[in-house]
Amino acid sequence: MVWLDAIVQGILLGGLYALFATGLSLIFGVMGLVNLAHGDFSILAAFIAVVAVQALDLNPLLALVVVVPVMALTGYALQSLVLNRLLGRGVLPAVLVTFGLSMIIQNGLLETFSADSRRLDPGAIDTASLPLPGGLAVGWFPLLTFAVAVLLLVALQLVIRGSSIGRAFRAASDDGATAALMGIDNGRLYALAMALSLAIVAIAGIFLGVRTTFAFSSGPDRLLFAFEAVIIGGLGSLWGTLVGGVILGVAQTIGARIAPGWGILTGHLVFLAVLLLRPAGLFAKSRRVDA
Repeated sequence: MVWLDAIVQGILLGGLYALFATGLSLIFGVMGLVNLAHGDFSILAAFIAVVAVQALDLNPLLALVVVVPVMALTGYALQSLVLNRLLGRGVLPAVLVTFGLSMIIQNGLLETFSADSRRLDPGAIDTASLPLPGGLAVGWFPLLTFAVAVLLLVALQLVIRGSSIGRAFRAASDDGATAALMGIDNGRLYALAMALSLAIVAIAGIFLGVRTTFAFSSGPDRLLFAFEAVIIGGLGSLWGTLVGGVILGVAQTIGARIAPGWGILTGHLVFLAVLLLRPAGLFAKSRRVDA
C-alpha cells in the first residue's frame, strides 16, 4: 500500500506539473519561443495573489478572478511590446530577453516582498481528504488541481480544434509567413497566445502557493519541471504535457519513498532516460501545437 499511495500521490502531483507545462508547450508550439521567465511569472502570480488576499480579504482560490486577468494582460503587453520585435531573429534573442525578464522579476520580488517564504491558505480544503479502500486517502486539493489541469486541456483542445482562433494558431504554427499572407495578424495572434499562456501560468502559480511554500527565487525550479514534463510528453503535444507531468510526479514520489533526498533526483533521472531513449518525447509531434 505504501507504493500504491506513492503512485497515487505522484499522479496528482503530475496535475500541478501539467499546469506549469501547458503554457510552455502552447507558446513553443505556436511561435517556437522558449520563455525562460515562465517559472518566474508563476511565482509573480502567486505573489499577486498574496496581495489580493490581503487587500480584498479573498480566499486564494477566489483570487484567481483577479490574478488570471492581470497575468493575461501582462502576457499580451509583453508579447506585443517586446517579444514580437524578436521574432524572425533566431532563438537566441528571445532566450536572452526572457532570461533578463527572469532576473528582473526575481529581483523585483525580492525588493518588494523580501526573501521570506510565503504560502496561500485556502481554508478547510487544504487538509480535507477523501478516504479510499485499503487505508489510503487523497487530498481534495490535489484532486482539484488534477481536475483543473484536465479541464484546461479539454478546453484548449476545443479552442484549438473548433474555433477560428484555434485554426489561426495551427496555421501560424505550421507556417507563420504563409499565415500572414492569408490575412492572419501574426503579431496579435502571438500576443493572444502569450496572454493565454500566462493566464494558465497564473492558475499554476496560485495552486503551487496553496500546495507548498514559495519565495522570490522559486521560479527556476518550476521552469525546470515544466521543461521536463514537456520533453517527456513530447514537443507539440498538449496532452503529452499531462502524461509527462504524471510520469515526473510519480518518479519523484517513488524516489522520495525510497529515500527522502531522492525525490527530485529520481525525476531528473527519469527525464534523462526518456531523453536518451526517445529524444523527441513519448508523444512527439511536429512543432505545431496540437491537442
